[in-house]
Amino acid sequence: MLDLLLTSDSLLQTLENIDRQALLAVNGSDSLYLDRVAHVLTTAITWLPLYISLFYVVLKNNDTFRKVLFIVGCAGLCVLFAGSVDDLIVKPLVGRWRPTHDPVIGTMVDVVDGYRGGRYGFFSAHAANTFSIAVFFCWLIRSRVLSIALVIWSFTNCWTRLYLGVHFPGDILVGLFWGGTVGTAVYYLHYWVSKRTSISRHRFFADQSTSTGYSRKDCDIPVFVLVVTLLFALLKSCIQ
Repeated sequence: MLDLLLTSDSLLQTLENIDRQALLAVNGSDSLYLDRVAHVLTTAITWLPLYISLFYVVLKNNDTFRKVLFIVGCAGLCVLFAGSVDDLIVKPLVGRWRPTHDPVIGTMVDVVDGYRGGRYGFFSAHAANTFSIAVFFCWLIRSRVLSIALVIWSFTNCWTRLYLGVHFPGDILVGLFWGGTVGTAVYYLHYWVSKRTSISRHRFFADQSTSTGYSRKDCDIPVFVLVVTLLFALLKSCIQ
């Protein structure tokens, strides 16, 4: 048993060292421009237009306020179980240092504008929150183009956390796994409740709509907003 524990500790230490080296390989750069891009993209308010556009798609493609409210509530559940559980329970319970506070490599991490985040970083709430929302809407709307855009959005947020040095790659991977699990579970809760309560489904034309009845043209709106937001972040970082 002792040998097993020693082996487990050695394996954990090896994984932590790999995580540290991987973080240092992708953290920061000599470019002040990229520093500004990462800082803009990691800020929640930057993505407000995307959230509004998703709400518009839900509002436009559901024929009752009850259905709209239920979907908004499910999106709220994604954030509650993906990010809030992490911040309030997992991070203080696990107590794994963020790279910027890590006693081994903390002084080696490239910090941008003095931003270090809180003390603990396992796992990434940014990764969990964004991926739970992305996965939930992928299941709900079933638009290939929108699904790809939402995954890109989530991965962009993950990149900023690595670049800014506030999460290890392992924090990101676990956050993505947990977020995907939450997003899928909440969707199936939505599906089960919708069937049990006989929430009506509106008619749609297969060539103009997704398999769940969302207009393909409406689904292009969040994709357009995402592209504009990314371009805005690049432009804003140029003039700062």
